[in-house]
Amino acid sequence: MRTTFPALTAALLLLAASPALAAPTCWNDSGQTVRCGTPGALPVGQALSPEQEMARLASQAPGLSLAELIGGGLLIGGIFALIALMPQFEGWDGEKDD
Repeated sequence: MRTTFPALTAALLLLAASPALAAPTCWNDSGQTVRCGTPGALPVGQALSPEQEMARLASQAPGLSLAELIGGGLLIGGIFALIALMPQFEGWDGEKDD
């Protein structure tokens, strides 16, 4: 009884809270998300035309760069090295308790 009352109170308070309203999203001529009302921003609710969107996507470089690939490989290798360097735990010999 003592533990259910605070949980029930918290649940009721969360259900009674009003939802937060977000500001509208606006884009500029190059397809970047910007704050509405800034110079170069499209009007609220207006998006790039399909031709402009395709041109923007075509201009972006596909895939990862060599530096990003090397960094990711080193990160994964470092994690495996840390796992390999962990001390042996009690009962490490592999025998199962019957």
